[in-house]
Order: sequence, then structure tokens, then C-alpha cells
Amino acid sequence: MIAARQSPVSTARDAVLQHVTKHGALYLMVLPAAALVFIFNYIPMYGIVIAFQDYQPIHGFSGSPFAGLQWFRAMFSMPDSGQIFYNTLFIALLKIIFGQLAPITFALLLNEIAVKSYKRTIQTLTYLPHFLSWVMIGGIFIDLLSTKGIINHFLNTMGVESIFFLGSNKWFRFTLVVTDVWKGFGWGTILYLAALSGIDPNLYEAAVVDGANRVRRMWHITLPGIVPTVVLLATLSLRGILDAGFEQVFMLYNPAVYRTGDIIDTFVYRIGLIDAQYSLATAVGLLKSVIGLFLIALSYRLAARFANYRIF
Repeated sequence: MIAARQSPVSTARDAVLQHVTKHGALYLMVLPAAALVFIFNYIPMYGIVIAFQDYQPIHGFSGSPFAGLQWFRAMFSMPDSGQIFYNTLFIALLKIIFGQLAPITFALLLNEIAVKSYKRTIQTLTYLPHFLSWVMIGGIFIDLLSTKGIINHFLNTMGVESIFFLGSNKWFRFTLVVTDVWKGFGWGTILYLAALSGIDPNLYEAAVVDGANRVRRMWHITLPGIVPTVVLLATLSLRGILDAGFEQVFMLYNPAVYRTGDIIDTFVYRIGLIDAQYSLATAVGLLKSVIGLFLIALSYRLAARFANYRIF
């Protein structure tokens, strides 16, 4: 008898079943995390319909009248919408740029330390702030940067007038960038130190034999050795270009600096939870998410092209 030929669909189904049976334990391990993501990330996405409704909590999703693109038009017609998007982009770009430069520079300097115990101590002290919340750090900086804080006290002793770092539109963005870099550069250094450890030590020995000093070894060996990591992290950071750091801004800003410090996330928080304009807040958040999705796809495309980084 001639065996019946299996269809492509049944063949694919058998292959999937065989794969799941073989790796069943791994899928069981992933199942709780997948369930949590589905419950808390995918099911709430149904609330996106609020952006297209004149949402009223008493009527719910099904009873609120349909409004079409009304709230998107309202968003762009608001007088301060352009300033909010500009603030977000400006602050996020500065954080990305200096958030890359600071750990690269620190990793290069740290790599030159010969005493390992001293090197590990410095590294530990610098990445500890990464694990502290902005609620705690924000309170500390509010005291340090106040007009009577220790930083202004130091400036006064140098003959400089007190600066209201958290209440001046001239200084607030600068303060956000500096405090964010201070909090995260130690943690970012870990990645570059890992890249530095992969450089062949024989290259340094050959350079020493050729008479190259520390600066030349750093310029011609160390920096080229970490370029792929720098390119990868720089391209992947593009996905956060609309994420200027809600927790930090929320903890440090005030109405006096809304003009330069108000970002998309804090704006959504105020109009959504404080002013109860749920539809407008959802429309702004949805637009940010759509742009963010595009930027994530772009960043991975650039990472695959320039750093040969692929997930799939």
C-alpha cells in the first residue's frame, strides 16, 4: 500500500507539536511571565478606544459617544502642545548624548587603574545610585539644589549668587540632564568595561614594544575595540527619544518650570488624572506609543545594519 501523503499544514502542525513536546519544560517556565504580560500589558490595550470617544466614566467604554479624531485635533490645536513635544525631544536627546559619553569616558579611565581592589570599589560606588528610586534621589536633590542648599552655599563662598536650579527655566533642563547622567553612568559603565575585557591583551603588549604611551594605546586600541558596542547602544537608545524620564521630571519639576520642563508623560498625567480629561490624555499617550513603536523598529534596523545586532 502507498502511504498517504501528508499535507503541508499537517506537517507543520506535527513539527510544532514535536518542538513543544521537546521543550515543554521551558515553555512551562515562560508561561507565568507570559500570562502576566498578557493580563497587564495586552488586555488593558482595549482602553485605547477612549482616545476615539468622548469618554465618561459613568457610561464606560460601551456607553460613551464616539468622537472620531476630535481629541487628536484638539491635541495639536493646544497652544502648548508644540512646546511639550519640543521639551521631550530636547531633554531626551541630551540624556542620550551625555548618557553615552559619560560611561564611555569613565570606563576608559577606570580601565587604566591597575589596582583591582581600588577599581572595584570605585565601580561599586558609582553604579549604586542606579538602584535607588527617583523618589529618594529626588528628595535629596531638592534639598541640595535649593537656594539655601549645600551647592548654593558653596557657590556663595566662591562669590557666585544663588541659583534656583529647580525653579529657573534657564537651569532646569541642565539640572535634569546632569542628575540623570549622575544616576545612570555607573551602571552604563558595566557594559563598556565588559567590551574592554574582550580586547586582546597582546595588542597592548605590541603597542608598548613599539613605544606607544597610554594615550596612544587608548586611542588606537581601546577606542576601536569598543566601537561596535558604542554603535549598538547608541542606535538602541533611539527608541527612548520620546521618553525623557517621567519619574525624574515628576519629582523635580513645579509650575514655575512647566515651560521648559513639562514633557509628554507629565502632561498626560496632569490632564488625565488631575484634570480628568481621559480621552485627551489617552490620545496624547497613544500618539507617543505609535511614534515610539516606529522608533523601536528603526533602532533595531540600524543596530542590525551597523552593529550586526539581531534578535531574530
